[in-house]
Amino acid sequence: MHGEAPDEDADRVRGDDETGLELLRAVLDRTSAAIAVTDGRLRWVHANPAFEAAAGVRSGELLGLPVTATALAALSAALSRALADRLGREVLLDRWGGEVLLDPPPGEAGPAGPPRWSCRRVELRGRAAGVVVTLAPGPALPGGAPSRPAPGGAAEERLALARAADERVGTTLDADTTCVELAEFAIAGGLADIAAVDLLPDAHSPYTGGRIRLRRCALAARRAGGADTSGLPQPGESVRHQAGAPTAEALTGGRAVAVDLGEDAGPTGEGPPAADRAFRAAGAHHLLVLPLIARGRSLGVLHLARLAAGGRGFTGEDLALVGDLAGHAALALDNAQRYTRTQHVALDLQRALLAEPANPHPNLELATRYLPSGSHSVVGGDWYETVRLPFGRTLLVIEDVMGHGVEAAVDMSTYRSMLRYIAGMDLPPHRILRQLDTLISENEASRPATCLLALADPARRRWTFASAGHLPPALVTPGRPTELVRLPTGPPLGTGLADYEQTRLPLEDGQTLLLYTDGLVERRGEDIDVSLDRLAALSLPAAGDLEDLLDTVLHALAAHPAEDDTALLAARPRMR
Repeated sequence: MHGEAPDEDADRVRGDDETGLELLRAVLDRTSAAIAVTDGRLRWVHANPAFEAAAGVRSGELLGLPVTATALAALSAALSRALADRLGREVLLDRWGGEVLLDPPPGEAGPAGPPRWSCRRVELRGRAAGVVVTLAPGPALPGGAPSRPAPGGAAEERLALARAADERVGTTLDADTTCVELAEFAIAGGLADIAAVDLLPDAHSPYTGGRIRLRRCALAARRAGGADTSGLPQPGESVRHQAGAPTAEALTGGRAVAVDLGEDAGPTGEGPPAADRAFRAAGAHHLLVLPLIARGRSLGVLHLARLAAGGRGFTGEDLALVGDLAGHAALALDNAQRYTRTQHVALDLQRALLAEPANPHPNLELATRYLPSGSHSVVGGDWYETVRLPFGRTLLVIEDVMGHGVEAAVDMSTYRSMLRYIAGMDLPPHRILRQLDTLISENEASRPATCLLALADPARRRWTFASAGHLPPALVTPGRPTELVRLPTGPPLGTGLADYEQTRLPLEDGQTLLLYTDGLVERRGEDIDVSLDRLAALSLPAAGDLEDLLDTVLHALAAHPAEDDTALLAARPRMR
């Protein structure tokens, strides 16, 4: 009997704890203050009825879920800051999750405006146990008067939304990413239960068979909100709207169109158009379609849908808020599309220039490779060339024009034409660089460039090098480690200094020369000598296919994703 006492005590303590928790929940549920609590892993563990009403959510949509997986995901960054703050300071936020105040001094009120969130760390036994979140109707007025909506509160909220949209929508120059950010922002901000973004096709007429055709680029919905989006067109799919449908009306009229999806039939008795019935099938009762217009050009539409019937239709204040958001997103989308078009032009130009270098002599085996930087093909000015010269000689060229985009590609084309012309005079490599430097420096708008020339002369068994600020070439010789050829390095082309030297080295049987641009070896924050040592340490095959050699080099050294353009040229003379 005595051995069971500790178990009885433990059960009694657990029972007391559970009773205490129930009592605490009952107290929270009966207070008029809007209060919710997360645990130390930022999962919602309680939300009282006042909080549900003030935040427009139900506790069933929160409890047990991470903050990031709920309609209040916009608060996650602030909650993380509050949880990490050992001083337990209060973090005040606007509706959009933007921090507006940290612990106002006693007696001072924060700026008047829309309701704000308050987040404060809670500790148990010296450790962070969670965050208490309260939703206040607004800052108290001086003198302890009860708070009330401030004049101009709607304007304050529009400014808060604009600030948040600047930070979260259009963070990249990729149109599809911007669409996803727009849809997710609308959901996180409580503007809608379902958000979809459709864009007009870039190249072809959007009208097919009397209908307007768009591409679904983003679809988002409140988690645990009851919406079934499986029947809606998914990202990447085409969406067609008949003439007179709300989407077509918004695009052609350039204005927002609100639709009550709870109505069984429209004026014609046919009910909502098919595309809008899909929102109704997903559980939506109210739909708002906003055109995305920037610089006088229609780009697509933003669909916002709300689930609850009655009382949650879109108001004039909602229209002002989402209209601002649509305008901001449209500008970001237009910038992204313009950037993409520019990059495609530059990439097409560069590919045309690098498609096939001039044919070398039959006594030279050649392989080349070009990799644009990053996943979005941010085109740079890296290029290579070969110039066939008399007596079996071939001039090998690699160059890196400063900058990216169309301008760098155009300069690349200009410099390549200059080099071909000067090399045709059969000058030694260092004099070719002098002539190039003089011509480029005469145009103040020209971009500087690094350049390395290597003259292969198999008949004389000789290499001749000259460098204008470029990285050293690598020689792969049978039976020896990879060697970086240290050369006198003159200034980049375009400086007008024209001070270059040439270096001659013996050309050995089976030797392979590797020329490359800095994208192959340079890494942000790393000393260039460390980067070059990594190249020199490679064990490269002196025989075999040169394409395999380039594959080996890129597999060992290329960054993923690439931080800069990379051009490579491998040459192996065939000795007589």
